[in-house]
Amino acid sequence: MADAVEIETMKNYNIAFERIDPSISRYPYCIVWTPIPVLSWLFPFIGHMGICTSTGVIRDFAGPYFVSEDNMAFGRPTKYWMLDVSKVYASGSNVWDTAVHNASEEYKQRMHNLCCDNCHSHVAMALNLMHYDNSTSWNMVNLCLLSLIHGKHVRTEKLDPVLCSGCQLKMLLHDT
Repeated sequence: MADAVEIETMKNYNIAFERIDPSISRYPYCIVWTPIPVLSWLFPFIGHMGICTSTGVIRDFAGPYFVSEDNMAFGRPTKYWMLDVSKVYASGSNVWDTAVHNASEEYKQRMHNLCCDNCHSHVAMALNLMHYDNSTSWNMVNLCLLSLIHGKHVRTEKLDPVLCSGCQLKMLLHDT
Protein backbone atom coordinates (compact mmCIF):
# COMPACT_ATOMS: atom_id res chain seq x y z
CA MET A 1 0.00 0.00 0.00
CA ALA A 2 2.78 2.43 0.92
CA ASP A 3 4.51 1.73 -2.40
CA ALA A 4 1.33 2.63 -4.31
CA VAL A 5 1.10 5.95 -2.45
CA GLU A 6 4.77 6.71 -3.17
CA ILE A 7 4.32 5.89 -6.86
CA GLU A 8 1.23 8.11 -7.08
CA THR A 9 3.07 10.95 -5.33
CA MET A 10 6.01 10.69 -7.72
CA LYS A 11 3.60 10.74 -10.68
CA ASN A 12 2.05 13.95 -9.32
CA TYR A 13 5.51 15.45 -8.79
CA ASN A 14 6.63 14.58 -12.33
CA ILE A 15 3.37 15.85 -13.83
CA ALA A 16 3.80 19.15 -11.96
CA PHE A 17 7.37 19.51 -13.24
CA GLU A 18 6.23 18.89 -16.80
CA ARG A 19 3.50 21.53 -16.39
CA ILE A 20 5.86 24.33 -15.36
CA ASP A 21 5.32 26.92 -18.06
CA PRO A 22 7.10 30.26 -17.65
CA SER A 23 5.40 31.70 -20.76
CA ILE A 24 2.09 31.76 -18.86
CA SER A 25 3.62 31.97 -15.35
CA ARG A 26 2.54 28.49 -14.21
CA TYR A 27 4.64 26.89 -11.49
CA PRO A 28 2.74 24.05 -9.75
CA TYR A 29 3.92 23.29 -6.21
CA CYS A 30 6.51 26.06 -6.35
CA ILE A 31 7.66 29.06 -4.41
CA VAL A 32 8.35 31.90 -6.83
CA TRP A 33 10.55 34.97 -6.45
CA THR A 34 10.96 38.25 -8.27
CA PRO A 35 13.27 41.20 -7.56
CA ILE A 36 12.02 44.40 -5.99
CA PRO A 37 13.36 47.43 -7.91
CA VAL A 38 16.04 49.38 -6.04
CA LEU A 39 15.91 47.15 -2.94
CA SER A 40 17.08 44.05 -4.84
CA TRP A 41 19.68 46.15 -6.67
CA LEU A 42 21.32 46.99 -3.37
CA PHE A 43 20.62 43.66 -1.63
CA PRO A 44 20.26 40.94 -4.31
CA PHE A 45 19.05 38.34 -1.78
CA ILE A 46 15.98 40.45 -0.94
CA GLY A 47 12.95 40.11 -3.20
CA HIS A 48 9.24 39.42 -3.45
CA MET A 49 7.94 35.89 -2.89
CA GLY A 50 4.76 34.00 -3.69
CA ILE A 51 3.50 30.43 -3.45
CA CYS A 52 1.70 28.55 -6.21
CA THR A 53 -1.24 26.18 -6.07
CA SER A 54 -1.14 22.64 -7.43
CA THR A 55 -2.21 24.04 -10.81
CA GLY A 56 0.49 26.72 -10.75
CA VAL A 57 -1.62 29.77 -9.90
CA ILE A 58 0.57 32.29 -8.04
CA ARG A 59 -0.66 33.76 -4.74
CA ASP A 60 1.36 36.57 -3.18
CA PHE A 61 0.82 38.96 -0.28
CA ALA A 62 1.23 42.11 -2.33
CA GLY A 63 0.28 44.83 0.13
CA PRO A 64 -1.96 45.72 3.07
CA TYR A 65 -5.03 43.47 3.12
CA PHE A 66 -4.35 42.21 -0.39
CA VAL A 67 -3.25 38.81 -1.70
CA SER A 68 -2.99 38.83 -5.47
CA GLU A 69 -3.72 35.93 -7.75
CA ASP A 70 -1.59 35.48 -10.87
CA ASN A 71 -0.39 39.07 -10.83
CA MET A 72 2.74 39.34 -8.68
CA ALA A 73 3.33 42.77 -7.20
CA PHE A 74 6.71 43.26 -8.90
CA GLY A 75 6.23 41.38 -12.15
CA ARG A 76 6.68 37.84 -13.40
CA PRO A 77 8.81 35.41 -11.40
CA THR A 78 12.50 35.32 -12.20
CA LYS A 79 13.24 32.33 -9.95
CA TYR A 80 11.28 29.33 -8.75
CA TRP A 81 11.83 26.60 -6.19
CA MET A 82 9.84 23.45 -6.86
CA LEU A 83 8.79 21.72 -3.67
CA ASP A 84 8.11 18.02 -3.23
CA VAL A 85 4.38 17.46 -2.71
CA SER A 86 5.15 14.13 -1.01
CA LYS A 87 6.55 16.15 1.92
CA VAL A 88 3.12 17.60 2.67
CA TYR A 89 1.47 16.20 5.81
CA ALA A 90 -1.28 13.80 4.70
CA SER A 91 0.01 14.25 1.13
CA GLY A 92 -1.79 15.43 -1.93
CA SER A 93 -2.78 18.46 -3.89
CA ASN A 94 -5.94 19.05 -1.83
CA VAL A 95 -3.95 19.61 1.38
CA TRP A 96 -1.51 21.85 -0.52
CA ASP A 97 -4.24 23.97 -2.10
CA THR A 98 -6.19 24.23 1.17
CA ALA A 99 -3.09 25.50 2.99
CA VAL A 100 -2.32 28.06 0.26
CA HIS A 101 -5.97 29.19 0.31
CA ASN A 102 -6.15 29.45 4.11
CA ALA A 103 -2.87 31.38 4.35
CA SER A 104 -4.12 33.75 1.64
CA GLU A 105 -7.43 34.31 3.41
CA GLU A 106 -5.57 35.06 6.66
CA TYR A 107 -3.25 37.52 4.96
CA LYS A 108 -6.18 39.35 3.37
CA GLN A 109 -6.88 40.48 6.96
CA ARG A 110 -3.34 41.69 7.70
CA MET A 111 -1.40 44.90 7.35
CA HIS A 112 1.77 44.50 5.25
CA ASN A 113 5.04 45.26 7.04
CA LEU A 114 8.25 45.20 5.00
CA CYS A 115 10.37 43.83 7.86
CA CYS A 116 8.09 41.59 9.93
CA ASP A 117 4.86 40.46 8.28
CA ASN A 118 5.35 40.32 4.53
CA CYS A 119 5.18 38.11 1.44
CA HIS A 120 7.73 35.69 2.92
CA SER A 121 5.57 35.36 6.04
CA HIS A 122 2.55 34.53 3.88
CA VAL A 123 4.47 31.71 2.15
CA ALA A 124 5.78 30.50 5.52
CA MET A 125 2.24 30.32 6.90
CA ALA A 126 1.11 28.20 3.95
CA LEU A 127 4.03 25.79 4.47
CA ASN A 128 3.34 25.67 8.22
CA LEU A 129 -0.35 24.93 7.65
CA MET A 130 0.48 22.01 5.35
CA HIS A 131 3.26 20.85 7.73
CA TYR A 132 5.65 20.85 4.78
CA ASP A 133 8.66 18.60 5.44
CA ASN A 134 7.08 17.74 8.82
CA SER A 135 7.74 21.27 10.09
CA THR A 136 5.75 24.18 11.46
CA SER A 137 8.84 26.36 11.86
CA TRP A 138 8.93 27.99 8.43
CA ASN A 139 9.77 31.70 8.53
CA MET A 140 11.03 34.44 6.26
CA VAL A 141 14.69 33.86 7.14
CA ASN A 142 14.84 30.15 6.30
CA LEU A 143 12.68 30.71 3.21
CA CYS A 144 15.04 33.41 1.97
CA LEU A 145 18.09 31.21 2.52
CA LEU A 146 16.56 28.02 1.08
CA SER A 147 15.13 29.79 -1.97
CA LEU A 148 18.60 31.19 -2.68
CA ILE A 149 20.06 27.69 -2.45
CA HIS A 150 17.33 25.73 -4.26
CA GLY A 151 15.83 28.35 -6.58
CA LYS A 152 16.24 27.99 -10.32
CA HIS A 153 16.26 30.91 -12.73
CA VAL A 154 13.25 31.06 -15.02
CA ARG A 155 15.18 32.22 -18.08
CA THR A 156 18.86 31.54 -18.45
CA GLU A 157 19.16 32.95 -21.97
CA LYS A 158 18.17 36.45 -20.83
CA LEU A 159 19.65 38.45 -17.99
CA ASP A 160 17.15 39.98 -15.61
CA PRO A 161 17.01 43.72 -16.46
CA VAL A 162 16.21 44.70 -12.85
CA LEU A 163 19.25 42.89 -11.46
CA CYS A 164 21.44 44.14 -14.34
CA SER A 165 20.40 47.71 -13.51
CA GLY A 166 21.38 47.03 -9.90
CA CYS A 167 24.81 45.77 -10.97
CA GLN A 168 25.29 48.87 -13.12
CA LEU A 169 24.27 51.09 -10.20
CA LYS A 170 26.74 49.35 -7.88
CA MET A 171 29.55 49.75 -10.42
CA LEU A 172 28.69 53.42 -10.90
CA LEU A 173 28.66 54.08 -7.14
CA HIS A 174 31.89 52.14 -6.68
CA ASP A 175 33.70 54.29 -9.27
CA THR A 176 32.74 57.57 -7.58
